[in-house]
Amino acid sequence: MASSSSRPSRLLGYLLLFAAAIAVAALLSISLKQGTTPTPNYQAGGETTFYNRSSHAFGQPAPGLNAQEMDLHAEGDVAFDAVFVTAPAPIHPGLGPTFNNNSCAGCHIKNGRGMPQLGQALVRTSLPASSDRPIVKTEGVVPDPVIGTQLQDSGVYGVQPEASVTLEWQEMSGQYPDGEGYELRSPQITLSAIDNNSPISEDLLTSLRIPPPIFGVGLLEAIPERTLKKLSDPEDKNNDGISGRTNHVWNFEQQRMDVGRFGLKANSANLLSQTATAYAHDMGIANPLLPNDDGTTEIDADTLEASAFYTQTLAVPARTQVDNPIVQRGEKLFADANCAACHLTSIQTGSATVKALAHQTIQPYTDLLLHDMGEALADNRPDFEATGQEWRTAPLWGLGLTQTVLPYSGYLHDGRARTVEEAILWHGGEAENAKQAFMALSKEGRAAMLKFLNSL
Repeated sequence: MASSSSRPSRLLGYLLLFAAAIAVAALLSISLKQGTTPTPNYQAGGETTFYNRSSHAFGQPAPGLNAQEMDLHAEGDVAFDAVFVTAPAPIHPGLGPTFNNNSCAGCHIKNGRGMPQLGQALVRTSLPASSDRPIVKTEGVVPDPVIGTQLQDSGVYGVQPEASVTLEWQEMSGQYPDGEGYELRSPQITLSAIDNNSPISEDLLTSLRIPPPIFGVGLLEAIPERTLKKLSDPEDKNNDGISGRTNHVWNFEQQRMDVGRFGLKANSANLLSQTATAYAHDMGIANPLLPNDDGTTEIDADTLEASAFYTQTLAVPARTQVDNPIVQRGEKLFADANCAACHLTSIQTGSATVKALAHQTIQPYTDLLLHDMGEALADNRPDFEATGQEWRTAPLWGLGLTQTVLPYSGYLHDGRARTVEEAILWHGGEAENAKQAFMALSKEGRAAMLKFLNSL
């Protein structure tokens, strides 16, 4: 964690960077809107929208932060980039003994989607629940006795990983009604024991995951719980074929069950809880919310809170080409296909600890609810109240910048989709009708919808 004496210089650097970015943003807005002020259609993150469509689009502090918040954001940035090493060490000790990566930024490269390859992707694990294997309340699953709830496939010097994992891809072909073909792939993972003392459970449940993007999450955290409950329709009472529902998960900060909103199955209640579990599970770093068995920690509360604050206050990149006729057509086709039933076009934040995030009209294109996405996308691994076929609606803001920020990033929970088009074609369950509507479009119609999605 940064010392207090370094804060002014770091803050000055951030403010200068921020001022320069604002100048660039002004020029960008002129080119986008032919000299006029950007309309609200561009403002995906409300007043925290940042006008940057470059490879650094996901790494900007939210406009509207005060000087103290900018300082804390800068501290969090340092914490997020910190590379941990084996203890004892003078700086950032405590890695492992088993782990997946040695820094937050090692998985969340440039704060965007991860790549579908080992070292970026990880494997969540658990066992089926039964009368003699009850679900652990704080985990939402039955941990495997050897691997736990997440396979750590790396170990510090002298320590074996919990297991080895191989990843292969199974290819398949398909065809649109108009005869155009497409190719899809799905991941096939195999876990192998390192030694005979650590056998792989025969009924182990596994789920391959890639890192999701982390910008704009402070705005999602500021959406009132009552809004999510109002959006929930588990019995599909309005008969639209969509039955989203909230997950209820353990809140490590408040030590209670709460509505989940983060994670691919909405299995984390808030950003501090999510940050704490990432430190503990991804890096083996004990922290105040998840300490070692003897109560010790490798990072203090200030570091944990600064890292969470960094993600909380990352800006949302502005949309582009909102006046383009093809984009506008694609947006209409998106609505006509009922995609917006889950990927909501607009939602309001409520009160927030960071004033800039409060009471904003945002366009995240998510309802943060769980939806049955069908057998093809199922991992068959329950997580708290989420079934093996349910996934949280992924936010779509910034979607068109995915490959700009990190080429070869994957889409969907396990990165199987190489393009936005492939991601649509994997939709099933509650989204089956929307997928069929997309497939039934002409080639030009499909291209228009994809152009719209890539304008986000």
